[in-house]
Amino acid sequence: MKMRRTLERHPHAVPTVLAFTAFIALGMPDGLTGVAWPSIRVSFNLPLDALGLFLFAGMTGYLTSSSLSGPVVGRWGIGRVLAASCAMTGVGLIGYTLVPVWGMMVLLGLVSGLGAGAIDSGLNAFVAAHFGERIMQWLHASYGIGITSGPVIMTFALTHLNSWRLGYIMIGLFQLFLALCFASTLTAWEHKKADMEEREPRRLTEYHTSLAETLRRPTAWMSAGLFFLYTGAEVSLGTWAYTLLVESRGIDAGSAGLWVGSYWAFFTAGRLAAGLYAKRMGVHLIVIFSLMLALLGAAWLWWNPSDQANLWAVALIGLAIAPVFAALMSGTSGRVGVPFAANTIGMQLAAGGLGAAIIPGLVGVLARRTSLEVIPLCLMALFAAELGLYALAVNASSRSGHRLAAERL
Repeated sequence: MKMRRTLERHPHAVPTVLAFTAFIALGMPDGLTGVAWPSIRVSFNLPLDALGLFLFAGMTGYLTSSSLSGPVVGRWGIGRVLAASCAMTGVGLIGYTLVPVWGMMVLLGLVSGLGAGAIDSGLNAFVAAHFGERIMQWLHASYGIGITSGPVIMTFALTHLNSWRLGYIMIGLFQLFLALCFASTLTAWEHKKADMEEREPRRLTEYHTSLAETLRRPTAWMSAGLFFLYTGAEVSLGTWAYTLLVESRGIDAGSAGLWVGSYWAFFTAGRLAAGLYAKRMGVHLIVIFSLMLALLGAAWLWWNPSDQANLWAVALIGLAIAPVFAALMSGTSGRVGVPFAANTIGMQLAAGGLGAAIIPGLVGVLARRTSLEVIPLCLMALFAAELGLYALAVNASSRSGHRLAAERL
């Protein structure tokens, strides 16, 4: 009875806790893959660059479900969609450990991506409708906690349980547990539907600019390119750092796994700290400073002066790039103009998803054809290209008469 009265006084308590927990769970599988890949490759007798197909399948599912989440949530309700999506993701993760051939694991990657995309877009919509920017920032920090813990869990499974499959099973069972939590709290989500509709942010609907008009603007394509390059670099390091450190530079598996986890830990810490200095610096300086620091970290990783320097370079890059995604997103209207911002944001998210799927695979192809030591050079090229494209986008927006920065993160 006491718990019931508490929930009546704080009706958002259950959805908020579950949203944070679900975003932690959403990040965990993304942190598993890089550490697990050398063992998966041995299990299925695969070439180094076969990971690209798996990542592409997952991102295809993610983009499909996230783009369709609006009408699906409208028909079935946010609670049912989240319950089904967590169940789908859990089944996919556990299925990885049961299939006998690589092609079936790739198909299950598509299933897991479908679930993850619906969770991501559904929870973002819910939090945007009901809570302020602080809760939204914490929501994405929760993802950082999940992706930080993923490598630690997989490292434990490899070093203590001698099986990459047990790492996926643990996270898969957690997803199924979350599905039960969502299914048992449907009323805490569904009765908010009318309220969500009333509080839907108006900025995205004030302008009815056609997509065709937006596609004709070079700055929109430049902005999409920024997200393509950024997410590609972010995911490439998270995916290939463990393989580089262990297979090319001889660092023991336990240390490498923990420091790949530190990449995401510093990444999360950087996102939490960004809210403290964002208004003071402004998004323009944040992007420039962060990318220059990331370029320095990638050069340090390429230099390879010592094992410890390698590990600290990975952590430095994670800390450096942490605020970039949010800063680029908040500066969208400054680059393309407010009437075109909503369409461009959709283009940016799609381009980011494609970058996360395509670029790590291409890095794997280059590593196979040359050596794993090409990975730091690829990161340097990506960060340098991001800096150059950002400068072009800012200059182009200035010529178009747009304001350069929307300072609010």
